[in-house]
Amino acid sequence: MSTEASDQSQRHNPVNDSNSTPSPDHGAADEALAAAEQRIAELEAEAALEKDQLIRQIAELQNSLRLSHRDREDEKKKNIKKFAEDVITVADNLRRALESVPPEKVSDGQLKNLLEGVAATEKDLMAIFDRWNIKQFSPLGETLDPHLHHAMLELNDTGQKPLTVVQVLIPGYKINDQLLRAAGVAVAKGEIKKVDTKA
Repeated sequence: MSTEASDQSQRHNPVNDSNSTPSPDHGAADEALAAAEQRIAELEAEAALEKDQLIRQIAELQNSLRLSHRDREDEKKKNIKKFAEDVITVADNLRRALESVPPEKVSDGQLKNLLEGVAATEKDLMAIFDRWNIKQFSPLGETLDPHLHHAMLELNDTGQKPLTVVQVLIPGYKINDQLLRAAGVAVAKGEIKKVDTKA
């Protein structure tokens, strides 16, 4: 009898019953894992959004810097061009001074020294122009180009085709291959065909 009582007590032992029952904590662990995964997804989405905003801000800053640099360069070129436009008139005056003296008077000692000084000054000025990529051009013999030449005179009986540049009155200038001043020129006038009334 004592053996049966012992077996019955072991079968109804609460400790043994708890080992055979599933843990009620499994459901809570699943919920915690799902919540953690959702939070991770939210953080990843927030990080992606912040990264996109940062990239946009960097792009805007770079674009702003490029525009600022371009504006400074444009302003610099504009100022150089304006300065060059003023200086080329000095070159014009130096050339006129040299050409105003008749060759027979160059033998005079003082005048000769003066002309040599003017010529040296003109040479130095041309060297400065060259350093700043300011180029003088003379379109003699070319066909008139309204974008580069300013027709100041039309000459008859030149033996050239109409609108051919037959004389350069004022040399033209370019800076960095852009027109600084159009050349003032004289062009051949078109021949007027005569109608033979005797025919």
